[in-house]
Amino acid sequence: MDEKGAPIAETPAGGDMFGDETALPGGLVYRPAFIAEDEEGALLREIAALPLHEAQYKEYTARRRIVSYGSSYDFTDNVLHPEEPVPGFLLPLRERVAAWVDLPATRFGHALVTEYRAGTSLGWHRDVPQFGVIVGISLGTACRMRFRPYPPRPHRREDVFALELAPRSAYVLQGDIRWRWQHSIPATPALRHSITFRTRVEPWMPHGGA
Repeated sequence: MDEKGAPIAETPAGGDMFGDETALPGGLVYRPAFIAEDEEGALLREIAALPLHEAQYKEYTARRRIVSYGSSYDFTDNVLHPEEPVPGFLLPLRERVAAWVDLPATRFGHALVTEYRAGTSLGWHRDVPQFGVIVGISLGTACRMRFRPYPPRPHRREDVFALELAPRSAYVLQGDIRWRWQHSIPATPALRHSITFRTRVEPWMPHGGA
């Protein structure tokens, strides 16, 4: 992937929900079985000991529980605040993610661990503009990730599609899918966790850079 957000190519063995990778919007890549079952189990054991807390959006407290590393976003002041560095147990996974998207691992300075209890959803949104390339890894229970064009169209269901995120799978959001689409997650059927790595958009980069 180049630093202007050009789509990365995925091998046919990676597969996707359409059976044809060219059908995916630009910048969206999905790979099932990104990690093995034993790796998933080890990550979940580490996550069980983390200081997760309810996500806060101004006056709204979400059901999702999170912990951020590297930085966290203050939705009241719309700024990033520094946090503890990415912990050691996430570094091998970050290295694998970085190799997949062909970026230095240190570019992924932000990591977010999220817990979705049964019935927890995530509303329509785009990630905050300070972050560039986004890579998510799903753990535990499958869920759907929905996408719709941004800004929303008058008929809001127009061009909406869903990607099934299987346990141990990974996805990449960059380029068009990152900046010209919103995404959401309907209520999860059972306990699910995710690990999200993000690069920082620096002032010298063009819009959509890594």
